[in-house]
Amino acid sequence: MGEKTIIEVRGMKLEVDLSTAKRIDMYAVGDNVKVLLKSYGDVFKSYAGVIVGFDNFKELPTIVVAYLKNDYSTALVEFAYLNSQSKDIEICHMTDAEKMLDKASAVDALDREINKKKVELMELEARKSYFITNFKLHFDKILTKGGSPGVLE
Repeated sequence: MGEKTIIEVRGMKLEVDLSTAKRIDMYAVGDNVKVLLKSYGDVFKSYAGVIVGFDNFKELPTIVVAYLKNDYSTALVEFAYLNSQSKDIEICHMTDAEKMLDKASAVDALDREINKKKVELMELEARKSYFITNFKLHFDKILTKGGSPGVLE
């Protein structure tokens, strides 16, 4: 026989057999959660997240969670989709005492990521400009020989 306990639900006291009781978590859009994800092998990592939606698909209702993946040199906002077929991912409520990140450090990390991407964009634009300037002679030679652009002879 299982362990029994008394619980109160809306003013009614009930005796519950804990060996058959199920735990039901209630979530709402905007709830702060911890996201546990399998990263590699048997290693799991926990991230701060927030529930951003519930997709009420007929066959596979799904909880959508945005989380901040703040690893080493990157800070990315990613999305996780939880449903009955999800593997290697879990969520649980995050209490105020468990606050895993503060706004200022998260914004700083995202700003660093934005600046890194801006530098990458500037480098790509410089490469394009270099290509257009320095390979112009190559393509001009092709055109003067009667070839068509893009066809190397």
